[in-house]
Amino acid sequence: MASNHEFLARFVEETTFYNRMVLSHLLPANLWEPLPHFLQTWLRNYLAGNLLYFISGFLWCFYIYYLKLNVYVPQDSVPTRKAMILQIYVAMKAMPWSALVPTVSEYMIERGWTKCYSTLDQFNWFLCLVYIAFYLVLVEFMIYWVHKMTHDNKFLYKYLHATHHMYNKQNTLSPFAGLAFHPLDGILQAVPHVIALFIVPIHLITHLSLLIMEGIWTVSNHDCINGNIWLIMGAGHHTIHHTTYKHNYGHYTICMDWLFGSLKVPLAEDDSFNEKEK
Repeated sequence: MASNHEFLARFVEETTFYNRMVLSHLLPANLWEPLPHFLQTWLRNYLAGNLLYFISGFLWCFYIYYLKLNVYVPQDSVPTRKAMILQIYVAMKAMPWSALVPTVSEYMIERGWTKCYSTLDQFNWFLCLVYIAFYLVLVEFMIYWVHKMTHDNKFLYKYLHATHHMYNKQNTLSPFAGLAFHPLDGILQAVPHVIALFIVPIHLITHLSLLIMEGIWTVSNHDCINGNIWLIMGAGHHTIHHTTYKHNYGHYTICMDWLFGSLKVPLAEDDSFNEKEK
């Protein structure tokens, strides 16, 4: 049976592999190899975060605003170039700080402070799936209340979350708005993923994969398209959130909003931006 030192060394070895895999393809070795492991990890998360943001954002905008123009979004509702450039500018200011969240979580994992594991030796597949489900429910619960808190607390809303809610009209809200927030606001809403590591056993790859999925989901959830898929907190729901400010605080699903009475469902035949407060 592996000792605790060997167990933790697996994490360092794995994150080192991820660092080399990303950084060796993006930067000359002399720029990143001399850096301490923590800074290498931050640089990898920062560069990967930017790639994820721009690739997913540009591809999705190209698809819905060019290839499928007037199918999903009418031409007169396409966000202006100026609005999208502003969203990218705000996102770029937040990205260095957002990259700290996965970097710190990996640091804690490498030191054995969390319940994260690197091999399937400890659990069977069924138990792993149960833990993933529990992890997702826990994260969904915490993100709901953190998000709601940034609305209910006047100080947090004014100085943090209002930056993200500048985008409240259909010709200003775009996939690029997904990560356009105050740096501390982004950290607050990502912290549930870190807290969950101390509560639920989760595989390192699963944790990192869910963080990647988080970024893609956040980008796609700001395209104003009402997918109307049962239980899913789609862009139609999130569009209502950006206009009413008091509904649909959830992340992946509508469950928490349904449970705590803040759900507002978009009507399939209506434009979400025409939803009015009752």
